Amino acid sequence: MDEEGASSGSLSGIQLKNWREEQDRLKEKLIAYDDFPWKLSSSMELREESETLKYVGGVDMSFSKEDSSVACACLVVLELPSLRLVHHDFSFLRLHVPYVPGFLAFREAPVLLQLLQKMRDDQNPFFPQVLMVDGNGILHPRGFGSACHLGVLAHLPTIGVGKNLHHVDGLNQSEVRRLFQLKENEHEQVITLVGNSGLTWGVGFRPTMSSLKPIYVSVGHRISLDSAFKIVKMTCKYRVPEPIRQADMRSRAYLQEHQLTLLKEPGLQPTDQVTCDVSSAVLTPLINMY
Repeated sequence: MDEEGASSGSLSGIQLKNWREEQDRLKEKLIAYDDFPWKLSSSMELREESETLKYVGGVDMSFSKEDSSVACACLVVLELPSLRLVHHDFSFLRLHVPYVPGFLAFREAPVLLQLLQKMRDDQNPFFPQVLMVDGNGILHPRGFGSACHLGVLAHLPTIGVGKNLHHVDGLNQSEVRRLFQLKENEHEQVITLVGNSGLTWGVGFRPTMSSLKPIYVSVGHRISLDSAFKIVKMTCKYRVPEPIRQADMRSRAYLQEHQLTLLKEPGLQPTDQVTCDVSSAVLTPLINMY
C-alpha cells in the first residue's frame, strides 16, 4: 500500500470535490479512543479471560512494475502472542481508480473491504479484532488517512503504520530523524509527534535501536494512540510490525507469480471511469484465493 507503488493519476475538479466531501463525511464518524470489548494488560501480556486481544490483522497492496494498475491485495491474521499466521487471503486485480495524493483510500479501500467482508460472510473464527494498515491514520494532511477510512467503512479498530512521514502541522520526516539522532535521544525508541498546533498526531517509533528509520504510528479508528502503540510494539520483530510485514511479503510473492495472467489479458484495460462511491469503485478482480 506504499504510495511509491501506486500509479499517479488525475481527477476532474468535480470528482476531487466529491472525494473531499466523502472524506469529510466519513471523518465525522471517526472514533479516536478505545472502543472495543477485548482487553490488553499494561504489561502487554494477554489476560486469562474470555475477551482478550488474540487476532491481529494486517493489510497491504503490491503493484506490478510493468503495469502499475495491476495489483495484489493481501490480508493476513496473526495469533497473539505467538504471531503465528492463522489466515491469509489475496485479491489479484486490475485497478481503474487513479492514485491521488491524500486520497489513497479511494483507490485501495474497496479491495481490502472485500477481503474483510469475505471473512465476515464466512463467519471465519479468525476475523481480526484489530487491523494494521500500511498507511497513515490521523497523521495525514486532512487528518483522515487510509487507516481511518478503512476503519470507518469496516467499523473495525484500525492502526495506521506509515513508513514515511508527510508534512503535517509542521511535522516532517527529516526533523523526526534528526531528533532521534540527538545525543539525549540516542537510547529513545519513541518520539511523540506534536504539531505546531499542539495536537498530538502520533508517534515515531524505531523498534530496533540500530535503525535510523522510524515507523510512524497513528490512530486509525476505534482505538487510542496508547493502545495502538502497545499493539504495534508487541508485534514488531523487525522495523515493520509483523502483520504488515507478512501482508507485504505475501502480496509481493503472489503478484510476482501470477501477474503475467493479468498483463496478458487483452480485454482488461483500465478505463477512464472513476467513481466517488468507494463501496462500488470500478474494479476487475481476477483471482480471489483463500
